Amino acid sequence: MGRPAAMKIYNGFAVLLLVDILVVLGSFMAVSSTTATGVMDMSTALLIRVDPSGNGDFKKIQDAIDSVPSNNSELVFIWVKPGTYREKVAVPADKPFVTLSGTKASNTIITWGDTGEIIDSATLSVFASDFVARSLTIQNTFGTSGKAVALRVAGDRAAFYGCRILSYQDTLLDDTGRHYYSSCYIEGATDFICGNAASLFERCHLHSLSSGDGAITAQHRNSPSEETGFSFMGCKITGVGTALLGRPWGAYSRVVFSLTYMSSAVVPQGWDDWGDRSKQSTVYFGESQCYGPGANRTKRVEWSMSLSNDEVAPFLTKDMIGGQSWLRPSPTHFKRGSTIIPANANGNN
Repeated sequence: MGRPAAMKIYNGFAVLLLVDILVVLGSFMAVSSTTATGVMDMSTALLIRVDPSGNGDFKKIQDAIDSVPSNNSELVFIWVKPGTYREKVAVPADKPFVTLSGTKASNTIITWGDTGEIIDSATLSVFASDFVARSLTIQNTFGTSGKAVALRVAGDRAAFYGCRILSYQDTLLDDTGRHYYSSCYIEGATDFICGNAASLFERCHLHSLSSGDGAITAQHRNSPSEETGFSFMGCKITGVGTALLGRPWGAYSRVVFSLTYMSSAVVPQGWDDWGDRSKQSTVYFGESQCYGPGANRTKRVEWSMSLSNDEVAPFLTKDMIGGQSWLRPSPTHFKRGSTIIPANANGNN
């Protein structure tokens, strides 16, 4: 009654929504993506709103994800309004091209407190390909006495921007696939970035809660033929006590830190062989142009490497994860039904 439906959507939705949502939209290189039906439109996304007060499409994040059709073939942008969401969330493998976005990580929190098997304990599990998360806190509050994954990423082509990932043991199970983490804060004590993905961490803050015997990374590469490994570029390492840069979960574990600030939280030896001396000849643990009190390599284990410019070059580009072909821009238009609204409809750019 009164205004037509399109005007209701515009006034009641776009103006209110887009003022906040522009906060989380960055400018990234435009790419195209192909699906079974041809080239996907990277500029327009179906918008789904999650609001715990009931003023959105769903009150729970999982309900919003469940509403995405199986074998999805269009961009879906799930906007999570500020709040604390006490739920265990999974993005199934048959629901690709989903973005899960808050407005600020400090006020948009997904939290649970599970333990048990490492692959089952995650607060947020991502099995779908072409997933994006922005401006969220993802945490596991189980505590210090067991495996407690906050985020498990087991889908290919996943990217995380400005997220806070918090737990104590096995915080980020960077399981399988190619992944990109930009400006994320990752906190834990024991092997808190682990798994066998091929991942680039750029401008991330790694904070260790270890009092002296914990490791930041536990990469799980099992053979020299696997194109997996963790690269940390332009990152920052801090801690409440001291911690190792990494130890080998797999015999051919591969981890590289470059251009990274290392506080005194990094122990002088840097790396550990996890009690298996045979791994010293097979792991690939490297550092390049790092700085800060923890970056002094004079007391590093002799089987770690100081990488030359040529040696480190492959770890300083998104090519290591094939990112130039799949890292997608933020959508510039959103649609609800047949109504399409530009992201700058309220005059902001």
